[in-house]
Parts: sequence; C-alpha cells; structure tokens
Amino acid sequence: MAAGGPAAAGAPEHMPVCGPPQYRTPFGRAGGGPSKLPPMELNGTGAIVSGGASGLGEGTARELAAAGCRVVVADLNEERGKAVADAIGGLFVGTDVSDEESVQAAVDAAASAGPPLRVVVNCAGIGFAARTVARDGTPHDLAAYRKVIDINLIGTFNLMRIGAAAIARTEPADGDGQRGVVINTASVAGLEGQTGQVAYSASKGGIIGMTVPAARDLAAIGVRVNTICPGIIDTPIYGTGPGSDEWKARLAAPVVFPKRMGTAAEFAQLVRALIENDYMNAEVVRFDGGIRFQPK
Repeated sequence: MAAGGPAAAGAPEHMPVCGPPQYRTPFGRAGGGPSKLPPMELNGTGAIVSGGASGLGEGTARELAAAGCRVVVADLNEERGKAVADAIGGLFVGTDVSDEESVQAAVDAAASAGPPLRVVVNCAGIGFAARTVARDGTPHDLAAYRKVIDINLIGTFNLMRIGAAAIARTEPADGDGQRGVVINTASVAGLEGQTGQVAYSASKGGIIGMTVPAARDLAAIGVRVNTICPGIIDTPIYGTGPGSDEWKARLAAPVVFPKRMGTAAEFAQLVRALIENDYMNAEVVRFDGGIRFQPK
C-alpha cells in the first residue's frame, strides 16, 4: 500500500489519487469543457526578453514568438532591437536593465500589449576580464567590477522583480495557481570561473544564488524561477571569418560532445522546455556540452 493512506478502491497502489482534472488557457482557468492546450501554453501569452536584440536573447525572442508569444524585445541596441521585433511581430522597448524606471517602462509595455504577461527571460549582460591583482601589481578596477555586477546581477534582479510583480496581477492559468515563469541566464563561469573572471563570475554566481530563494519567494504568486548556465555558445561576440573560426575551434576544444560551440537556437529550445514543463522550478541547469572550465 502506498505511504500516506489507503489507495482508492480499484486503483493500482502506485497511482496517486487525484481530484477532477484541471485545464488551462492562456488567459486563466478554463470555463466549460476541457482545453486542448498543453501545460504552460505559450500561444496567446506575453513575454519580455532582455538582451533580445542579439545572441541568446534574440534566439529566445524568436523561439517564443514562433510559439505564439507576443514578445517585448528589451535592449539598448535600438537599430538591431527594432529589426528583431519587426521580424517576429513583437515590440521593441529601449531598456537599461540596471535602471529601475527603464525596466518598469519595458514591463509596462509588455503587460499592456494585449496578451497576459506570463514569461520573463533575462539575457542581458556584459563580459569583462581582469585579474584581482594584475601582473604589474595593480588592483582590479573597482568601477569596472561594479559595472559588471550592476548590469549582470542587479539588472537580472531588477527585471525579475518588476516582471514578476506584473505577472502577479494576471489571472492564474491553471488549477495549481500558476501565473508565469522567470528564466535567468547565468554561466558556467558562475560555477567554475577562470583566471581573470572574478567580476563576471561573481555576477553570474549571484544569479545562481538567487534561484532557490527567488523561486520560494515567488511561489506565493504562482511564478516559477529557473536559471540556465551556458558554456561556450556561438554568438556575435566572437565575430565571423577565418580568424574567428580558429578562435572558436580553440574555445570548443574542451567540450565533451558534441565537439562544437552551442547555438542560440539550442539555448532557446531549453528556455522553452523549462517554461513548458510545469514541474521545473528552482533549478540551475548547465547547458554546456559537458565542458568543465580549466583555470585558464
């Protein structure tokens, strides 16, 4: 007999005893008959993606739009951001993730775009490399450290908190009371940072550290939180051409399998999977082809 009490008459002991089935719609609980929509259906919902003008953010914005989301592309790059938004039928909002008013304006645009805001994806970020003490004895520049933390860590928290507050004002999408999902982007460097990555690793490690407490906080409003830690991903930051290809090959050499860099499209597929699987919550997921960073 299953632990916790007797099984229902006629039911196999390994099967849980459940109440009536619950159904969902993009706009709230279904009324009338069963819905054909799968868990956390994206079609007909709203999403906001920071850093959506290029790289991982662009890939994610395109994936969510293909799934039927009305996507707000939140980025500083107006020319590229508008081009992406136009291509996917979304909306571009110039956004500095480290600025409260800027993020509030972007979230307000997403919340008022029509469909209920269900998804927040944080992809905005910058890189920086410097040793804690340089070879010539110079200490790490404090302003540079603060900037990396301000954009990568505080920027992620800023959009998460303001976006989740907007999601909280929507109707629950199912019988569990779920309203939406936040996906944050950290890095393998947040787990095993290399020499010269002290600022970057601290910013990404902070995002990893927020995952569980944020998920616990936001459970009260029916919002799940997951974090992805990408490894070596082929984005525009690495450039193009023969010289770039050689550099990328060296970067991908430690990858276990497949022996190449990951792609923004593959990252976006993982984002979507984490959104659509209702039981994925408070998780930090490596996305790295099995790579383990060495000290240098």
